[in-house]
Amino acid sequence: MSMTSILTHPFAGRSHRHWRHWYWAMVDHAVRWNRLLRSRDSEFKSLVWQDQLRFILGSPIAVNGETAIRAYEALQWLFRGQDATPDDGVSMGYFPMAPHADPWRPSYPETTGYIIVTLLAYGKLFQDTQAIDRGWAMGRWEVQVQMESGAVQGGVLASANDRKPAVFNTGMVLQGWVTLLEHRWDDSVAQAAIRAADFLLADQAEDGHFCTHGPFVAQDRIKTYNVLCAWPLMRLGRLLNHDGYRDAALKAARAAMAMQRDNGWFAYNDLTRPEMPLTHTLGYTLQGLLEIGNLVEDAAMIAAVTRGLGPILAQVDPWGFLHGRFDDRWRPSGFSSCLTGSAQIAIVAYRMYQITGMMTYRNTADRIVNFLKGLQNITTQHPGIRGALAGSYPMFLGSYMTAGYPNWATKYFLDALMLQSVLAE
Repeated sequence: MSMTSILTHPFAGRSHRHWRHWYWAMVDHAVRWNRLLRSRDSEFKSLVWQDQLRFILGSPIAVNGETAIRAYEALQWLFRGQDATPDDGVSMGYFPMAPHADPWRPSYPETTGYIIVTLLAYGKLFQDTQAIDRGWAMGRWEVQVQMESGAVQGGVLASANDRKPAVFNTGMVLQGWVTLLEHRWDDSVAQAAIRAADFLLADQAEDGHFCTHGPFVAQDRIKTYNVLCAWPLMRLGRLLNHDGYRDAALKAARAAMAMQRDNGWFAYNDLTRPEMPLTHTLGYTLQGLLEIGNLVEDAAMIAAVTRGLGPILAQVDPWGFLHGRFDDRWRPSGFSSCLTGSAQIAIVAYRMYQITGMMTYRNTADRIVNFLKGLQNITTQHPGIRGALAGSYPMFLGSYMTAGYPNWATKYFLDALMLQSVLAE
């Protein structure tokens, strides 16, 4: 990571709308700095300053090895996130600078759904029955909070009257339910999964794109990353031998492929800023296409992943740093890294290695994961920090989930660590 890339202004040459984003981002940063200066959490303060200094100096932080212990610490943080809520959902994350009484945020149905997948995978890989039991508790809680329509709400858990449906969140919880059903059949989980799948089918437009994005993202008609919902839909279709689910999944995947440009970049592929998508949403799209393409042995889908993944991996620096946003010419659109997205890109690269046998995928994924290990603190006794992965690097000036630890960053980091562990055997 060069000093040039650190100092390049992320909005140079861009429109008034982008300057407005920049202005409000600066306001948010000022508010957070004020809260940091007044905070009584001296350990978090110290970590923020260390992290910022390390970023400015470009200090190497990659960690080789230690995969199993770092996976264990990530798992324990997810357990604490579940224990921090009054139910069996997982807290959205730990945000000590947010204007809330409790830095542990309420349960988050969407990401709890795909954390189930991670816990069952960990339980199987490391013979950890607690991880499996907790995954089942999360799945049963998701059944309790499912909306009557079959959808899953957007955002953190709300009262029944205030829940708003979101297709992506529904797909992510469906992912967890299908994983549970593949582990062991359960009638209540099966019925919830079918209701969620039926909601997805009803929400799919004629062109293959899903429609109901929920209130917490920009309301663009197309959200290409929704293709990740098609993966559990395909899995459920195969499990139940349901042609309607399988056909809808393929239709969604082909709709996403149609959004890809010749250089591999995907249009309409961000939560709020489709002109410069996050590696987070790029990772969603690539993983959805890869896993569906692998299930149905569709070479065109795998080729689409190859075109989209190659330019991203080319941007990974020798130490494993990856910028968090890219424009349609694959130029970095900001100085910070979205750590969730980095972990997701590593996962896709590991899976491409497993499918193609090409070592360049594995080697680059290892660089990314070893970089992320260096950002995981496993020496502190701070329960909100130990084992977790932050939203951004640098965590306090970065642009994604700033100054906190979203649960999905640690979830995807743990997924990547497990793949690294399996491939190292």
